[in-house]
Amino acid sequence: MPSRESPLNPNCAGFHLATMNSEKNAQTLADYSEPLQQTMVPGVPDDSSLLDAYSHAVVGAAEKISPSVVKIEVAQVARGRTGEPRERQGGGSGFIFTPDGLILTNSHVVHDARRIEASLSDGRRFPAQMIGDDPATDLAVIRIDVPTSDAPNLFAAPLGDSQKLRVGQLAIAIGNPYGFQYTVTAGVVSALGRSLRSYSGRLIEDVIQTDASLNPGNSGGPLVSSAGQVVGVNTAMIPMAQGLCFAIGINTAKFVAGRLLRDGRIRRSYIGVEAQTVPLHRRLVRFYDLPSENGVVVMSVAAASPARKAGLREGDIVVALDGKSVAGVDDLHRLLTDARVGVSSFLTVLRWTEKLELKVVPEEARDA
Repeated sequence: MPSRESPLNPNCAGFHLATMNSEKNAQTLADYSEPLQQTMVPGVPDDSSLLDAYSHAVVGAAEKISPSVVKIEVAQVARGRTGEPRERQGGGSGFIFTPDGLILTNSHVVHDARRIEASLSDGRRFPAQMIGDDPATDLAVIRIDVPTSDAPNLFAAPLGDSQKLRVGQLAIAIGNPYGFQYTVTAGVVSALGRSLRSYSGRLIEDVIQTDASLNPGNSGGPLVSSAGQVVGVNTAMIPMAQGLCFAIGINTAKFVAGRLLRDGRIRRSYIGVEAQTVPLHRRLVRFYDLPSENGVVVMSVAAASPARKAGLREGDIVVALDGKSVAGVDDLHRLLTDARVGVSSFLTVLRWTEKLELKVVPEEARDA
């Protein structure tokens, strides 16, 4: 009885026929694949050059800034469940902005640090000391203790101008979270002029929003333009907001760094009240022709504070400071700058249905 031929048997005729057909089909595909790729979408220009330009921009900016990016390791004092102090390890990123070893980073990375150490991209490690930090803007300046022989080898990142940023332009986030090997992510500037609540409770103004993902430990690293200039300091990421990332504008960082180097702190004024934002009755808004339908109600007044000396009471609603509208607590914080310390100002308040002008002399705010 003749055996049945299997299509998988190499000795059968069917196998050789299938092999010949496969080789023929493969040759036909090879003959037509290149012309098909070239004429698949007629009339559409080749964008490979654009992709190469994008890659060159990212690579160039990363290579230019990466020598200045450092990994920061800190030992901070924390309280355990029993209330006893204990040491906690933490860290983030930063970047050198002066040739003598000054580093910009986030305040929350180095705040209350007992010990700070910075690792450069080439593997060198140096102890660092705090120059000053400002929790209200989440910025800090530290200095690495570099031997004189190593000082010429430090690379300072060039600083740009965050006021010249435009929505849609390329933004590159660089960090050194693991040491010895920097990380790079790229995206675009999604929005400008955002506000972000710092961990101290104050509102940070003129924040840059990007979609350049931040890796763990990238806080404090530079946000870089395609020209290889630092335009922001990466500060936060919202995990549940589909990759929204934020950076403090470099212009704000320049101002804060200058004040920290000069004074060791940022001076702000205060009047000594606890308050919250409340809506105003429409009749009061119309009667007094107020510019906003919200104000700040005084919940409590600190003893011997400027507000107490001015006669401010609990229940008063602040609607203006020196003629500038106060529609919320953040507006009041924004107006109480260091320029008002010791300077007479006028609070416009509503007490029941009466509008009053109270003279107040703000004092320098104490650190929280």
